[in-house]
Amino acid sequence: MAGLPDAKIDIVRTLVAGAPDKVVSGLRNALAAADGDTALAGVRRVVEAEVAERTLRNKALQPIAPLFVDRRGDPDRLAFPPRALPMLWRALRDVAGEDVASAALVMADFEPGVTSNEAFDRLTARLVEEIEARTQRDIIAALDIVEADQAGGAATLRSCLAMSPVVRRATEKLPEWISRTTQERAAAARLAYRDACRAGDDAGPRFFEMLGAQLAEPWTILRIVSAVMDHPTESYLSGSELAAFATRLMDSVDANLKLVAAFDLNGGAPTGEVAAATVEILTLQVTELENAIDLAREGGWGARIQKQKQSLAGVVEKRLRELPRLQAAALPSQRVRVARALVAEPELTSPPDQGHVERCRSLLSFAEGIRASANYGGFASTRAKVMEAAGEALDQYVEDVLARVRDGEAADREVAALRLQVAAEFAGLIHEPRAREIVRRRAASAFGAVTAPRPAWEDPARPL
Repeated sequence: MAGLPDAKIDIVRTLVAGAPDKVVSGLRNALAAADGDTALAGVRRVVEAEVAERTLRNKALQPIAPLFVDRRGDPDRLAFPPRALPMLWRALRDVAGEDVASAALVMADFEPGVTSNEAFDRLTARLVEEIEARTQRDIIAALDIVEADQAGGAATLRSCLAMSPVVRRATEKLPEWISRTTQERAAAARLAYRDACRAGDDAGPRFFEMLGAQLAEPWTILRIVSAVMDHPTESYLSGSELAAFATRLMDSVDANLKLVAAFDLNGGAPTGEVAAATVEILTLQVTELENAIDLAREGGWGARIQKQKQSLAGVVEKRLRELPRLQAAALPSQRVRVARALVAEPELTSPPDQGHVERCRSLLSFAEGIRASANYGGFASTRAKVMEAAGEALDQYVEDVLARVRDGEAADREVAALRLQVAAEFAGLIHEPRAREIVRRRAASAFGAVTAPRPAWEDPARPL
């Protein structure tokens, strides 16, 4: 099959150039799966070229590239409009083509900590010069966008670029500094911070903002702040220019607590898993605060963090206590009279209500997902009791359904099979994954070994 004409390839090139990095990366992966399709060969080449160009750009402008993100979620965050970054790179291509080509050659064999960053630092220095001159059209357009987003944004961008060499060197050390803080590593972080502060006013906080943008979880930059300040007391940090990193993390804890409290059980397992992941992040964030700061016992940040820990335990325990009700709704029983007593037996006349099943599945997924964080979060005891009770109730339900199937007393065999399918899935979440298969095998065995139902009444005078 023939490929796309050049005119359409140009349209694709324009669309790809304006797409976010994640979209381009996803498109590349999708086209890789269609490697043998000649009709898409031209599109694949366009995407591969764009990926290579962005890789070079993000490496050359590494200290500032992660700052070009949407700031709507955090208006106080150091950030610039994303569409300004391609313009700055296009300007460098125009005014410093040879330097860009040299950086591309360095990039081909780059080894962190071994290869010199001089070629990349030349590009950021040239960008500072072009911003000061403000004559190149792409530079002018980019700065107009930055200024429209935030007054004084152009000066902030220039300051960040001026600090780029220091931030680039520190970024190479970040994995070591984050993994384990030793005296030697803390001293290296202090030297980098001192070098960054020479760039002018507000350079200190800006240095940590730029480093935090390089991290998968930006709030973990508080660990480096603590190392630089030698594990500061609450009063010392709260009165410094770096206090915002602690208060921002505490604000994030409050926001995450609201997410956990409000997560919708109707979303099924995915929403439960997301809420559990949020609980895991919450425990890590609180741990980060407690380890990074010498907190006061009463009042101030110490009291706020203690209240957050209590709120976390309360929110999670409140959710867990909903499980018995949801489980009973997903796998309902009915009361029947046997002799003079009322006993519960599985209701096997109507198929499972998918709404009830989804809600119970969501909460069970949540309960399973918080297993690792339960001990530190302060809700391990409640979780253990709730899950133990849920397991006992489920096991008894399964035994009752299997017995009725084997004895031929199930009102509707198809309904019984559907109930057992739901029970098997719940067993995997309550006990362990292999419990799911055990219930399924036992169900298959029970359905294959049905005995004839006994008569309701038998005449004792009937001849044998």
